[in-house]
Amino acid sequence: MAQNEDDVSAVSRRDFFKTVGVSGLATGVLAATEQQAQAAPGTLGPGPVPVRLTINGRPYNLHIEPRVTLLDAVRDHALLTGNKRVCDRGTCGACTMIVDGRTVYACSTLAIETQGKKIRTVEGLANGGTLHPVQEAFCDKDAMMCGFCTPGFVMATVALIEKFPHPTPAQIRHELNGNVCRCGTFNRVLEAAAQAGGVNHG
Repeated sequence: MAQNEDDVSAVSRRDFFKTVGVSGLATGVLAATEQQAQAAPGTLGPGPVPVRLTINGRPYNLHIEPRVTLLDAVRDHALLTGNKRVCDRGTCGACTMIVDGRTVYACSTLAIETQGKKIRTVEGLANGGTLHPVQEAFCDKDAMMCGFCTPGFVMATVALIEKFPHPTPAQIRHELNGNVCRCGTFNRVLEAAAQAGGVNHG
């Protein structure tokens, strides 16, 4: 059965208005999106941006990409190479630094997120020629072999002593359980932590 011309024109009109309506909606959405983009603050990246870090009490004005980790910023841009890259995935603790009083894995922390915070690395511990008590204890107990894990263990131990000035053996083990020594000098590390805290290691 042939379709009525009026029906054909009616369908065409409906289709026409649907198309016009969708086009108008799309235009409105695009315009609103563009206005929001213009009103929003500028997006950082992907190129280098200014990043100001405070490391061991000293300001560093760096020009780095937002994706740069704290470890890379400190080692490659601030040229403080004490803390090491080992696992590069936040599991071994060799890159441990102290940020605002808390230990962090620097290999999995973005440098840009630490702006305005106090960053401490192993270079900032000694006072002139005088070692930090934790560093002295690590030397006394020979708590190191290859040395890659040592800076991270030292920083974790400093944070431990600042949190628990006279830690128990259980507290020492708990606070240092995020650090790994592939050479297996754990007992000497625990003894060094105990000495730094002025307690007998059991």
